[in-house]
Amino acid sequence: MALRDIIAAYHDLLTSDRAAETQGQLDEQMRRRGLFFGERPLCSVLRPRFLTPQQYATLQRETRPLLSAFQKAYRAALADTGIRAQFGLLPWEEELIAQDPGFGQPSPTGRLDTFLNDDASELKMVEYNAETPAAPAYNDVLTEVFLPLPIMRDFLRDYAVRPLPARHNVLHALLTSYEQWGRSTETPQIAILDWREVPTYSEHLLFADYFNAHGYPTITADPRAVEYRDGKLIAGDFHITLIYKRVLISELIERAGMDSPVVRAVRDGAVCMVNPFRCKILHKKASLAVLSDERNAHLFSADEQRAIAAHIPWTRVVTERRTAAPPSRSEEGRTDYAGQSVDLVPFILAQRERLVLKANDEYGGKGIYLGWETPADEWERAVQTALTEPFVVQERVAIPSEPYPTLVDGTLHIFDRILDTAPFVFGGAYVDGSLTRLSTLALVNVTAGGGSTVPTFIVEPR
Repeated sequence: MALRDIIAAYHDLLTSDRAAETQGQLDEQMRRRGLFFGERPLCSVLRPRFLTPQQYATLQRETRPLLSAFQKAYRAALADTGIRAQFGLLPWEEELIAQDPGFGQPSPTGRLDTFLNDDASELKMVEYNAETPAAPAYNDVLTEVFLPLPIMRDFLRDYAVRPLPARHNVLHALLTSYEQWGRSTETPQIAILDWREVPTYSEHLLFADYFNAHGYPTITADPRAVEYRDGKLIAGDFHITLIYKRVLISELIERAGMDSPVVRAVRDGAVCMVNPFRCKILHKKASLAVLSDERNAHLFSADEQRAIAAHIPWTRVVTERRTAAPPSRSEEGRTDYAGQSVDLVPFILAQRERLVLKANDEYGGKGIYLGWETPADEWERAVQTALTEPFVVQERVAIPSEPYPTLVDGTLHIFDRILDTAPFVFGGAYVDGSLTRLSTLALVNVTAGGGSTVPTFIVEPR
């Protein structure tokens, strides 16, 4: 049964009364459970994301060689300063990554940002959040909220749905890193570290409740409120031995400096931090350029090269150089550069409609220029900026959409919304579970005001 038919069957069950009842319960449960991004409810639609077993199998199978390639690129960067230079690390980042964190995996938790179409025939990965991937707890609790909704009572009669929980994998990643770190045999005392005012603070509370419920003492802590004294990192009277780092490293250094209590404690080996400073290497958007650049093909196996060609859009660090052009795209009026070597900067200027510019280390949709939505003069200025600051250029990918129901002033509407598929990565090796974000904008990002988050289920007819 095609996914679109399953979606249509769900929508057919949404009578006016059922939609209103479902919306009321959804709103009440989000208030009760703190499911807010800042002050905005996480979910604004009445249907979860459905993935077919085929889609999810493709996601799990095809991301494995990509993750293997990222690991090889990471190891090459540690061993070779020439390759590491391609990632665009700043001097203070070079200083921090020089220290071994005590365990081998730079990103025990991560998230891939991809676009997957409804028949699983195309999967494109556009970013790797290898530093502070949000939403595993949000996704799990939204799943718990959606399953008992009135509309699901009707839908579950004919369709089986399987949730994709992720919080347990985050806990496993933290504990595995802590055991490998090996400085203590005591049960870790966990601090979820981030600024108190961040809009994702409500998720930190969900994680703290989950970790505490499983026997791991946990607090949330602002980096400005901790002390490092007598060889211990302290928040009040709580001795922190394991940091679940949600604060961005760049913001930590900018606000608190290299001599902050957190940085000193981590560098002294007084506390284990996940993800460690070395996560910055793969978190850079240039990591996709390292994988897709023809100069680095020798680093990867044949299967990894196949996966890169199939699933990583053409990406390059913006600089004055010659490089291989993107694959051919047969559209009327477009120059075909396939197989050619091109001057990169003139190519970027000439091919605005098919390209995206991205700052190398930003988040929340900042520092992104969609060429097809950017006027030519603004695009030229962006390219000039990209030659003086670290930027990558990436080929445009097809963005899928699906219909989603929403209640507006008591009336049910079904609108097409574009959506991404952002699977969670654990141990740098496999994906399990997925975030889905919806938007009416080409830029799919909740931080940037990009709409709604929904839980993700595997679905098939009974």
